[in-house]
Amino acid sequence: MSTHLGRLLGGFQSLGSLPLVRTRLSHPSARVSSRLACVRTITAFPLSLFSKSRDFSLPNSSWSPEMIRLYEHYTSQCEVETATGEKVGGPWKRLPSYNRSLKYATGGLYLSKIIQSKARLFTRNTREAGAAFEYVIFVNEEEQRCLCLFQAGHLLEGPPGNIHGGATATMIDTVTGTHATILAGPVMTANLNINYRSPIPLGSTLLIESSLEKKEGRKTFVTCKVTSTDGSKVHTEATALFLSINVGHLLLGN
Repeated sequence: MSTHLGRLLGGFQSLGSLPLVRTRLSHPSARVSSRLACVRTITAFPLSLFSKSRDFSLPNSSWSPEMIRLYEHYTSQCEVETATGEKVGGPWKRLPSYNRSLKYATGGLYLSKIIQSKARLFTRNTREAGAAFEYVIFVNEEEQRCLCLFQAGHLLEGPPGNIHGGATATMIDTVTGTHATILAGPVMTANLNINYRSPIPLGSTLLIESSLEKKEGRKTFVTCKVTSTDGSKVHTEATALFLSINVGHLLLGN
């Protein structure tokens, strides 16, 4: 079971916004404004909490021309200009992503300082550009959608020349978990069903799209698909169920 507490800070890569999360949980009427505040907060989150902080969702020399083109396309929709020349927030928001999370052990005990100093977010555990998971996530709250631009590096090989199915599953869990966190606050993966349709060649640039299916109490259901950038080829389809959790109980190990 994957924990998605950290998704929105580094795609939620931190627990630094706990006061804000507690506000959402204790004051349901503030959910909409708090959810928007969560997305805004990540852009100004204090980088001092991260070791050698670097936003891995920004372009680097390994990105393909197609990855760059799509990044520029969606970035241009994060801020739009009105008829009066004023710049305002657009329909999409880019989520920054870092290689460190605040780590907690099962039972609520802090991990040892040695482990803490070496721990790295799984999808950001190598600093070699283009070697593994190259991705950036955009969120569209009005349409209740998440879109990830993903480029698969050579360290993700499974079948010769193609991505390992577990690497694809990792990215699906990352994107849907980030989306569910935006929709419902802190969540954990309860169920992830994946149908692999066709192999994905290493080095491919892909779209991973997550959409809200429904919400029922603590349950958030989302659907996801992995396609070519033009949408003509579906590589993978998935459904996921996330359960909202009490942050305080998780940190105390209850």
